[in-house]
Amino acid sequence: MIEQIAAAMKCQEYRLAAQLVKQVLQESLQNPWAQLYLGQLHEVSHKFASAQSVYRQLLQQTTNPKIVFQARQGLQRVEEKLCQQRQDAIAQATADPSNMQMGVLILEPIPPESRTAAAQTFAKVMQIDPYTARLKLPTRGWRLYKSGKIGELRYLGENLRAAGIPCFWATLAEIEKIQVFQVNYFHSATPPTVVYHNEQGQQGSLTFDWLESQRVTAQLPIFEQVVDRDVRGKLQHKTQTQDYAQLCDLHLPERLCIVRLCDRSYQFQQGFKFINQPNNQTVRLNWNCLSHFLAQKKPQADVWDFLSFADTVLDQVELLGRLKSHINLFRRTETTWDAAFHLYSELVLIRTVNKKPLA
Repeated sequence: MIEQIAAAMKCQEYRLAAQLVKQVLQESLQNPWAQLYLGQLHEVSHKFASAQSVYRQLLQQTTNPKIVFQARQGLQRVEEKLCQQRQDAIAQATADPSNMQMGVLILEPIPPESRTAAAQTFAKVMQIDPYTARLKLPTRGWRLYKSGKIGELRYLGENLRAAGIPCFWATLAEIEKIQVFQVNYFHSATPPTVVYHNEQGQQGSLTFDWLESQRVTAQLPIFEQVVDRDVRGKLQHKTQTQDYAQLCDLHLPERLCIVRLCDRSYQFQQGFKFINQPNNQTVRLNWNCLSHFLAQKKPQADVWDFLSFADTVLDQVELLGRLKSHINLFRRTETTWDAAFHLYSELVLIRTVNKKPLA
């Protein structure tokens, strides 16, 4: 019957070929020749993803050189066609000038027990091999997967969501709209009122409700030049992490703004006293008291994993260079840590504002 299928395929009698293939597969599901012709039938029907799956499976399970050769040729054909389809779709998605804005596509964590199955799906959507796909999928925190034109990122994101891969996207313009208030100190705790300063150094105050806020915290490394000796005893200069700056962002989603506290700039001797602290108490102890106070006010605050995200974004110098960090730390050398945290915090706020059930 395989000869009959081959003859039908050669004469382009695809309906007859499909009937014959079905008969053979009912008798022997793993018949490699029938599987090969099944892939070719998918191909001529423009079911390229199905054809791709069949060809790949054949290459993994078959040693017959004739079948392997044809399966490899078929796989190359369908991958070229899938690539062209994707390029055409992206070109269409970015044709509108509003879709040319720069943005980011963020992958959200996948449960570890679902990672293998999700990687197969992710590989098909993104047209990459399953092993690479598995490495790209996060299991703890967010991952910056791609930056670029928002039209392309939206197209990719919608396809990922349709396949059950959680993700979201945002433009840099959305991020830049968010206001950031640099806190000098809390004037009162009930209602919570902060005294802040803006980029021009002008002072103001802001009152909010604890119920409308959420917290995002981070430790940002402070680098210093130190002198050390190498294995030969020769002096050399190194850049090492000497300390960490403590940051806490309070988000006010309904107002699309961030109230930012930093241990390096908070004026602990001003305003509301969290405890009866002595004047000579260290910054670290003062910050710990403030952090404990905030944790009491927001005991159910979400836990955000900034460090996992940082691992995926710190080397994106061009992207982070577009953002103003709104973090005023004294640094002797340039670093992307400040912009990375600012991007992360604002993405958390945007995700909170825009969060909808995934399709």
